[in-house]
Amino acid sequence: MPTHPLLTALTARAQAHAHTRTPTCPCGAATLADRPDATVVRHADTVAKAHAPDTDPAALTPRLTTAARLPDILLPPLTPAPAVLDARLVTFWPYGVPVDPEDPDAAPWEAAGSLLARLHRTPAPTPLPPMRGPAKAAGAVARLREAAPHPATDVVLRAWSHLPAWARAEAPMPGAPTLCHGDLHLGQLVRHPAPDGPWLLIDVDDLGVGVPAWDLARPAAWYACGLLPPEDWTRFLTAYREADGPAVPADGDPWPDLDVPARALTVQTAARALTKALARGRDLDEVEQLLVDACARMGFPPGR
Repeated sequence: MPTHPLLTALTARAQAHAHTRTPTCPCGAATLADRPDATVVRHADTVAKAHAPDTDPAALTPRLTTAARLPDILLPPLTPAPAVLDARLVTFWPYGVPVDPEDPDAAPWEAAGSLLARLHRTPAPTPLPPMRGPAKAAGAVARLREAAPHPATDVVLRAWSHLPAWARAEAPMPGAPTLCHGDLHLGQLVRHPAPDGPWLLIDVDDLGVGVPAWDLARPAAWYACGLLPPEDWTRFLTAYREADGPAVPADGDPWPDLDVPARALTVQTAARALTKALARGRDLDEVEQLLVDACARMGFPPGR
């Protein structure tokens, strides 16, 4: 498969960085992701990531600092500041073993819940920008508005319009600012040191301060849409509560706090799915239709 110049250059940069860490490097390269918003390559035990073209270095650098200062929660970077490669910011990381998508029964829901609780209880070690969750949801909706017409588009946009302004990135987030990951899903966990070290959170692009319930919203939305088994949701929520996570009460109904973020993540995921289906000229698959159906059921959140 042909490679583009950025991928080639990033692969070479990852190799050079790996060889500074391990002179007897076993040498093995792999492309872990290659998307418009991120290109990630691995060489032996070193990972290099080219961040999205519009990434602000003034925001990324304190996010790297935070990861470096919380190495028992976040995977620490190998360098304290980003480099520049072909006008893209590049960061370097140790390799960690990701969650196996082919083994859902081994998904580390307890680790995810307890790591999030510890993150949310920890004061930000350096000043940080707002967590980017609502901004990413707003971006997904904006891309849907720009896409070709589809019968489901109005359904998704109507659900979006029912959300409060803060969840649409149109107003400051409410409550006391809390250190948040901003884009929590199981792909954001790795074992480090590889292959069987403790689970740590990765990907600091959306890290910041904001509403901690947002970090629970994706699994909450999947559960509400019927995409996450109740037992897995219970494992995750119980672990979060047992670790004294502040986003929801220690017992009782968590949904008054989760409702708005879960609705926002449902809309975001539906908007992304619909935009991709339109771009590829295909019908919605079963999961995508479930997300659209969930948007169709949404009225105004309680207490709006």
